[in-house]
Amino acid sequence: MITSLFRAAAVIAALSVPTAAFSQIQLVPVVSGLSSPVFVGHADDSRNRLFIVEQAGIIKVLQMGASQPTVFLDIRTKILAGGERGLLGLAFHPQYVSNGRFFVFYTRAGDGALVIAEYAASPPSSNTASSTEEVLLTIPHPGFSNHNGGMLAFGRDGFLYIGVGDGGGANDPNNNAQNVNTLLGKILRIDVNSGTSYTSPAANPFVGPIDGLDEIFAYGMRNPWRFSFDRETGQLWVGDVGQGAREEVDTSIESGGNYGWPYFEGNLCTTKGVNANQCALRDNYLFPLFDYEHIGGRCSLTGGYVYRGSASAVATGTYLYGDYCSGEIFARSGSTSSMLVDTAMLISSFGEDELGEVYVVDLNGSVSRIAGTAAPCTYSISPTRASYPASGGSGTINVTTAAGCAWNASSSSWITITSGATGIGPGTVHYTVAQYVGKPKKRNGTMTVAGSTVSIQQSR
Repeated sequence: MITSLFRAAAVIAALSVPTAAFSQIQLVPVVSGLSSPVFVGHADDSRNRLFIVEQAGIIKVLQMGASQPTVFLDIRTKILAGGERGLLGLAFHPQYVSNGRFFVFYTRAGDGALVIAEYAASPPSSNTASSTEEVLLTIPHPGFSNHNGGMLAFGRDGFLYIGVGDGGGANDPNNNAQNVNTLLGKILRIDVNSGTSYTSPAANPFVGPIDGLDEIFAYGMRNPWRFSFDRETGQLWVGDVGQGAREEVDTSIESGGNYGWPYFEGNLCTTKGVNANQCALRDNYLFPLFDYEHIGGRCSLTGGYVYRGSASAVATGTYLYGDYCSGEIFARSGSTSSMLVDTAMLISSFGEDELGEVYVVDLNGSVSRIAGTAAPCTYSISPTRASYPASGGSGTINVTTAAGCAWNASSSSWITITSGATGIGPGTVHYTVAQYVGKPKKRNGTMTVAGSTVSIQQSR
């Protein structure tokens, strides 16, 4: 999905970026063999099921104790999928256990319009939902295929919150994010309990004669792909994907708040902001709790969750998030961010189960649970040295460690890692050695694998 959708990431001023091979968390595999999964969540119905959204238009349900999910809902015929489009979001009604209602966010087949629709399962305990659809809201999305947003979640107030992208293109060419008469580039809030398809809560900032659309809760967003509510405090945390310089996490989200795009990207005033004479008008905007630059391969934030589980995966109250491009998972605690683990994943989403444990979704086809490490990860490698003739050659390094322990590998310029540059748990690094035509009879190089050094010697 998700190359340009997740175009923006970096690291905060206070972000610590460890480069050692040691992981501060474990990633416990839950399910694999999925097709472009983009979200995982739960129904809060005491059945401890996980629901997994696949981009093409299928929701799968993984029952407690099962190893493989089954199809809960298949709406592929309704959906335009590919790139940043597809079935993008899922939220269960707070009273799902009694009413079986749930809601989806997708891009419509034919024109790519954004659709918020309602479905139901009867009884709610069923592992198959009805295919009957009620469309609640359709948002035109002409001109571009990217920046659709896609997140749905219920707040403590019982209202449904919706993350909508700015409509696509570089620098928000239509200035949608600042236009309160379009739903693009916004966080929306609607009431789905009014007896009609939906109404806008009376406390929404533009309800009534005020200029602006009733559904808008906050604006100035670029692409709020993933957000979440802290299950303990109710605070909303929004991961807004940046463009070419900064990624940002916004919290708290104020009713009527303007979060700056396209005049500001994170804390940085953009060229468009300069041209619109907005750079000196910072008091008109709300700025992120933190942002980070596009460095170290980071380019696209995936917003996550405040950890409230009981399994001590990380400290309670830690905000977990990641970067789609680099595969890194980060923790924000207080005013400091740190990298927990560097993976080979394309991190499309995070999610929670009923108990507050947090999961990470890999667009490549898997879901894993974030778990703590009972003891520091330890690693051994074999072999630790190798010799090659002038013609070069190839070899492997075996890594032995516990499941869930992450590691990486790097090498000298004339040694090329062909596979296994990163791994989780036991694995193998494959490499090649280039032909040598230099004057010294020997040359020495090294590889660093899981924190240990491998010596490579080549003779002619």
